[in-house]
Amino acid sequence: MRAHRANAVYLAGVSFPEGLAITDDLEEALSAAEIVVSAVPTHGTRSIIKRAAPHIHRGSIVVSATKGLEQGTLFRVSEILTQELGVGVHVAVLSGPSFAAEVARELPTAVSVASTEPDAVQRVQSELRSPSLRLYGTDDVVGVEIGGAVKNVIAIASGVVEGLGLGNNARAGLITRGLAEISRLACAAGARRETLAGLAGLGDLVLTCSGTLSRNRHVGVELARGRALQDVLADMKMVAEGVRTTEAALALASRVGVELPIAAQVAELLAGRKDARAALEDLMLRPQRAELG
Repeated sequence: MRAHRANAVYLAGVSFPEGLAITDDLEEALSAAEIVVSAVPTHGTRSIIKRAAPHIHRGSIVVSATKGLEQGTLFRVSEILTQELGVGVHVAVLSGPSFAAEVARELPTAVSVASTEPDAVQRVQSELRSPSLRLYGTDDVVGVEIGGAVKNVIAIASGVVEGLGLGNNARAGLITRGLAEISRLACAAGARRETLAGLAGLGDLVLTCSGTLSRNRHVGVELARGRALQDVLADMKMVAEGVRTTEAALALASRVGVELPIAAQVAELLAGRKDARAALEDLMLRPQRAELG
């Protein structure tokens, strides 16, 4: 990357700005940083942040751009950061409808930044904004993180709908009921429902379920075509967070006492216990209910 001034694997065709320095040394990268953005996949976050923590000075803001739940503990990523960084480091969360390739090309993007500390929200808004990036602040960290994590599970299901050729009606219904699932879980975990109607909920869900750059949607498409999960993942360069998040979301739902029927069928599909059509049929033939519930 230093030699070519680009990341050909993850951001093909995008050149780095002149002022961007590349390093693989955590101390060099972090020791003078006032704002640190962590975009590590969920399953690697704790180990990386543990290594990074000695080099992050008190008073800095660490911004999580990761969308997932830690397996086993079911912690949100901001909780992992707080545990590993200790007192004196401020934590914020960045989430919303934002394919990295489009952000890098400076296409207009709007996202949410969440923190329980208003000063941290304002600082991140001020420092990260640009003519192509707009940030909306909130203190609902739970809603922003649950929305960002669980939308990946629904996106796998959306890919299945597309892979089976089931049409736009089915996808619209899935997205709508998927939002109901995400909202149900988030609110049970302490979020505000209106957060899930915003960028980090509905906005991110629509993008990930319909955008051709969505990794999780791609997994669903390939599974619907009959490919084995391990083969699909082996061909991917990037991490599809929804694969790991599915079981964690279901475990969290069990803990807080809510049902996630779409996520439950995605779990059956990912585990190989059902094929795509059987999972869809079981979802459609569930007992009918009132819409707002």
